Amino acid sequence: MKYLSAFYRRKIAFAGLIVIAILAVCAVLAPFIATFDPQEMNPVDKLRSPDGTYFFGTDNFGRDIFSRVVFGARTSLTGSAGVILFSLSIGVLVGVSSGYFRKIEPYLMRLIDVLMAFPPLLLALVLVSILGRGMGNVIIAVGATYLTRTTRIVYGLTLKLREEPYIEAAISSGVKQKWIILKHILPNMMSPLIVQATFTFAFSLLDMAALDFLGLGIPPSVPSWGNMLSEGRMYLTRAPWLLIFPGACIVLTVLSFNLVGDVLRDRLDPHFRRDIEGV
Repeated sequence: MKYLSAFYRRKIAFAGLIVIAILAVCAVLAPFIATFDPQEMNPVDKLRSPDGTYFFGTDNFGRDIFSRVVFGARTSLTGSAGVILFSLSIGVLVGVSSGYFRKIEPYLMRLIDVLMAFPPLLLALVLVSILGRGMGNVIIAVGATYLTRTTRIVYGLTLKLREEPYIEAAISSGVKQKWIILKHILPNMMSPLIVQATFTFAFSLLDMAALDFLGLGIPPSVPSWGNMLSEGRMYLTRAPWLLIFPGACIVLTVLSFNLVGDVLRDRLDPHFRRDIEGV
């Protein structure tokens, strides 16, 4: 309840939370909310403007835009959630190992430095070109660009926490290292990681949409907001609704997660805010 009150005090952030909740419901209940099969083609109704039958109009194949947007929410949110899981799991493992076990720090962190030397989108393009298209490969490609940031954050927090008196006391008492990491270090960095996850979710969704738009992401047969933008770009003047609705979903989703992330950052980790921004 105290967290909801923090959102309620910021009306725009509360609106963002509502948008996220609506999108989550659409993703889970997509088969029940969609009015048509997102893959069903009706050539007679192609490029039909929004009306009572087709709420968001139809595309150049006569497919219902509303249904494709709803199923696109499932695809986009699932992909971004996969990026978070991939980047956090590897980033936490590498960051904690580098910060706590100093002998392996030069090797692991230099590898992270090499990955950070590449522009994020370029690195994702290279990886997805090597791995191939598909949801799993796109998650790995985009997740690799965000695990570097997560690793640097976790590494810095581990160095800071390792010098805390209660950690030194645990070490001097003979507590096993794995228990120190599991019971003392990891729980004390959960708040910053939750905040980082919200921003990663937002920007990874943008990157995945960019890969789809360039034709290197999820196969065109799978409804996603990026694929819809790619398919509709040639009909910008003739049928602008092909771009307006999926584009609006991307903008609203990214904006909402950023607003929620700002509130969580101020609420959960004011102590570590300077550490995160300085890493």
